[in-house]
Amino acid sequence: MSATAADRPSDGELAGKVALVTGAARGVGAATVGWLHARGARVLATDIRPEVADLTARFDRVSTLIGDVSREETAVRSVATALDRFGGLDILVSNAGRSVNKPIVETTASDWDELMAINARAAFLHSREAFRAMRERGGAIVTVGSFTCTVGLPEAAVYSASKGALAQLTKVLALEGGPHGIRANVVAPGVIETDLLDDFRDDSRAYLRSFGEAHPLGRVAQPDEIAEVIGFLASPRSGFITGAVVAADGGYTAA
Repeated sequence: MSATAADRPSDGELAGKVALVTGAARGVGAATVGWLHARGARVLATDIRPEVADLTARFDRVSTLIGDVSREETAVRSVATALDRFGGLDILVSNAGRSVNKPIVETTASDWDELMAINARAAFLHSREAFRAMRERGGAIVTVGSFTCTVGLPEAAVYSASKGALAQLTKVLALEGGPHGIRANVVAPGVIETDLLDDFRDDSRAYLRSFGEAHPLGRVAQPDEIAEVIGFLASPRSGFITGAVVAADGGYTAA
C-alpha cells in the first residue's frame, strides 16, 4: 500500500483504544489497520495469509495473528489475543471476505457453504466474541458489507446473500448492544480497486472499468476511501450511529 494519511503520525483520537481487524493483509483491511494506527489505536491484525505479519514492520502498535476467520477457534483466539496483548477490545472491524461470480445454475452447494462461512459465519463468530469482551466497556463493531446488502447483483447469488445477512446481523447487534454501549454498523461499499478481484476473475481490470461506469461518480473506490468510512464508524465521532447500513458506493444504489 502506498503512503497515505494512514501512514502519518498519530493524532491521538483513538489513543488507548484496542482494535481487531480481520482480512488485514491487504486492500481495505490493510488500509484500515493504517487508519486506526495513525490515530493512536493498538491493533491486532488477522488474516489467513502469512503476509499479514508484514504489517508489524510498518506499524509499531500492530500485532498479527494468522488464522481462518470462518473457524470458531480463530474468532475465540483472536479476541483472547487482543485481551492478552493489549488488555481489552474496543473496536472490531470484520473485513474478511470472498466472492464467487457464477450464474445461479452453475453455483454449487460448496460455493454457498464456503462463502457463507467466510463472509457471514466469520462476522457472526467474531462479533459474538467481541461482544462478550465489550459488554463491560462498550465498543464499536464495524462490518464490511457491500452494495449488495440492498440491491441484487447478477451472477453473485451467494455473495449477495452473504452480504445481506451481515446487514441483518448488525441490526440485532445494535439492539442487543445498545444497553452495553456497543454500537454496530455496516459499511456498504461499491466496487473497490484491490487485487482481490484478480483471485476470482481473469478479466478483473475490464470488470473494474465496467463497474466504474455504473457508479454515478464515474469510478470505483480506492481502499483508503473505504477505510475512512470504517474509521469514522469505529470512532467516537459516530457516537449516535448504530444499526445502520452506510453506503460508500459512489452513488451506485442512489438510482
